[in-house]
Amino acid sequence: MVSAEEAISRLKDGNRQYVSTDEFKADISSAILEHFARKGQEPYAIVVGCSDSRVIPERIFHAAMGDLFTIRVAGNVIDDHQLGSIEYAAGHLGTNLIVVLGHTKCGAVTAAINHDPSGFIKYITDEIKQAIGDEQDDYRAAVLNVKQSVRIIESSLEIQKDEEKGLKVIGAIYRIEDGTVEFDV
Repeated sequence: MVSAEEAISRLKDGNRQYVSTDEFKADISSAILEHFARKGQEPYAIVVGCSDSRVIPERIFHAAMGDLFTIRVAGNVIDDHQLGSIEYAAGHLGTNLIVVLGHTKCGAVTAAINHDPSGFIKYITDEIKQAIGDEQDDYRAAVLNVKQSVRIIESSLEIQKDEEKGLKVIGAIYRIEDGTVEFDV
């Protein structure tokens, strides 16, 4: 089991590798697939991120198969489904770090600031509007949205129990412009 501090260190190191290299190599050999089929998964971090196709946590953190338990939803908002997935990874897989990963140039945040959409996307933008209030700056709104998701996760009774055992919940922002991740936003 990896501590929250060690997991943060791995993510930071992985992001430095991502920013400093032009290639990403991942072992998806039959031996690796067989290993995970036999042994199961032991991710060192849970990453709740946006569905944006430019934001790929495994790449951003230069992570291998099995390293991250990734949950993606537009606007990185949290509802009961995401909480259930988080509680599973923290409680049953022993993962000690939860990262809510927002990003710059987020379409869901921009929609919440500038539009009043209809349909099912309204559920997402309404959550974001609640988090950001009257904020008009995209970056600051993304940070406020991440902070709201962190608060929701930390309000879970199961997560609170796990926090007493070393689980940590943090927010981060991925900068699409240069690939860097700002932690503890």
